Amino acid sequence: MIAGLLASSAVVLVVAHITHVEFLLHVAAIPIEVLVAVVIVERWLQKREAREKKRQLMYIKSWMFRGGMRPLFIANFRALQSPSLTFAQIRAAGIVELRQLRARADTVTYRSPQAAESVIREYVKAQPIWTSFLERAIAFNFEDVFHSMIGMLHFIEDVRLFQQAHPNGSYLEDAPCGDPGRSRAYRIIGDGIRLFLDYAIELKAEHPVIFDEVLRDYEESA
Repeated sequence: MIAGLLASSAVVLVVAHITHVEFLLHVAAIPIEVLVAVVIVERWLQKREAREKKRQLMYIKSWMFRGGMRPLFIANFRALQSPSLTFAQIRAAGIVELRQLRARADTVTYRSPQAAESVIREYVKAQPIWTSFLERAIAFNFEDVFHSMIGMLHFIEDVRLFQQAHPNGSYLEDAPCGDPGRSRAYRIIGDGIRLFLDYAIELKAEHPVIFDEVLRDYEESA
């Protein structure tokens, strides 16, 4: 379509140059104006689609956070050594304080390998939820979420295979992957804390009523 509009405009300009009819210059401008209008409308539709996808993703995350992922996040927060965070603290925080809490969570440490191991077990239990989230990422074309879920499911499969071979073993202490595997495990469960805080900031800024409902649910459950 773009090529056709530009070609038609060019043809009219050539004819105008040959015939010296000024009216044809106005005619030649029409395809260019149509093209500009098409580009503007297309960008507007893209922005509207992006906003709608963001809204849909928010509701999908709300379903996940308030449902099967609640035990995972509660276990993750309980295992934390630093930063010290509670759901009551997050619920009472304003948007500026939430961003400060999120900045502190760039570095996460756990009370012990055993405490972190309990969080990893919750990640494995939540495999159906991660798979469901992956399917929704494919359906809604959330590319970033898709790649995150692929990495998550690879990690969970590694842990699950280890647990099958060593029912009484500790993935963090006994897994053959060594230091790289331990670093990946700590990064993934630490990302869970950061993901929760990012979602809390999003809700506080855009949906404060849902924010209060979600954090109240977590506070009571914890």
